[in-house]
Amino acid sequence: MGIREFPGGAPRTKSIAVGMRRSPDVSPRRLSDISPQLRQLKYLVVDEAIKEDLKWSRSVEDLTSGPVGLTSIEERILRITGYYGYQPWATSYKREERPREPPGPAEAQAPAGTEAGGRTSRHNWTCSQERLRKVFWGVAVVFCVCASWAGSTQLARLTFKTFDAPFTLTWFATNWNFLFFPLYYAGHVCKSTEKQSVKQRYRHCCRFYRVNGLTLKVFFTKAAPFGVLWTLTNYLYLHAIKKINATDVSVLFCCNKSFVFLLSWIVLRDRFMGVRIVAAILAIAGIVMMTYADGFHSHSVIGIALVVGSASMSALYKVLFKLLLGSAKFGEAALFLSILGVFNILFITCIPVILYFTRVEYWNSFDDIPWGNLCGFSILLLTFNIVLNFGIAVTYPTLMSLGIVLSVPVNAVVDHYTSQIVFNGVRVIAIIIIGLGFLLLLLPEEWDVWLIKLLTRLKVRKKEETAESSGDLGTGPQSRSRRARPSFAR
Repeated sequence: MGIREFPGGAPRTKSIAVGMRRSPDVSPRRLSDISPQLRQLKYLVVDEAIKEDLKWSRSVEDLTSGPVGLTSIEERILRITGYYGYQPWATSYKREERPREPPGPAEAQAPAGTEAGGRTSRHNWTCSQERLRKVFWGVAVVFCVCASWAGSTQLARLTFKTFDAPFTLTWFATNWNFLFFPLYYAGHVCKSTEKQSVKQRYRHCCRFYRVNGLTLKVFFTKAAPFGVLWTLTNYLYLHAIKKINATDVSVLFCCNKSFVFLLSWIVLRDRFMGVRIVAAILAIAGIVMMTYADGFHSHSVIGIALVVGSASMSALYKVLFKLLLGSAKFGEAALFLSILGVFNILFITCIPVILYFTRVEYWNSFDDIPWGNLCGFSILLLTFNIVLNFGIAVTYPTLMSLGIVLSVPVNAVVDHYTSQIVFNGVRVIAIIIIGLGFLLLLLPEEWDVWLIKLLTRLKVRKKEETAESSGDLGTGPQSRSRRARPSFAR
């Protein structure tokens, strides 16, 4: 009994837990007798299951033993290690193991969620209110994500009928990212109790870029690459809308979540999950079927390739952000997105100018530019990014991702009445396959454990109901004696 050594030198904690619950009547030895074992305490790792027992036992023993309510150092060490079965809290275990008396009539008729005075448990009520509030905000966030993403896609498609300049539209919309940090600071002033100046808040958020803050080197190494990826993602997406319909573009862009998993598994060494590999295979199969739906024409193949490239750039952006910068808080994310807007203004502005003078993206006069469509698209895209980045503060991330999937049927309905899209069987199957793969990627990492627990609970409940029904049907002394003898024959 006691600490059992493994070849690696680490003691076995479960044997300690077993030793703590044996022979409560054995008196402890002196501290000098166990000095070799005490040197091994630095290797001791206590299981989570017995931490609360140790904490409770310390508080009870300190209050009940000794003339002044304090124990000696020897007893404390022996109690923590459980050496030689020292168990001063054995009486508490005996008290807990005694069977409870059957409840009285008043206690038996009380509801399960009430306490001993008829009062509802405040903790359960608070938890239910919190969940309801998160679900309510989740529905609102899903609606905002779906409406802003589908609306920006349809508005971009409408803009290209009179203004054929996808890169200029990308540049114009990205400039609005500069508003992220001012909007965040306005929210900070309205809600925070300890209000800071703009300079103080800026310096606080700059800690995201490690010790030196936002230097010129950090700007070009940790901000400029993401600005390029952001521009490529949006440009390829908008350019694809010129080639194929909005429904195909929106459903193919959902494959970016599969690409994020594959890159995270390869680059970040994330946990391997078979269900996510299945989701990635479904995404690839959906891309092939979507290409086959239009007969492998060059126009549709180019459009599909552009969307897949946009989804790949989006996945690379997310994986590199996690690899180089880690996770960001709300203020840090707002500052980062504003920096992307500054990078776009300073270094990307020259490209639309070059495209204009080379007549690749040309317009006769500035009066011909549909400013309403450009501003509307930029506002919807800004709303989409704000909700997607800061919606986690009020609801669950899974609900926010559902908004992107729900934008596909919205775009399909709009395309059905505004364009000549043909929903043949192959296209419908491809949409369903890609949507199913996206939903599989939303499953949590411990979904298999939860599923096993649920099935086990249902099986136990079914056995209990079967036993109760058989017990009610059996009557008479013969059936009672038959139930009293357990049968081991199967």
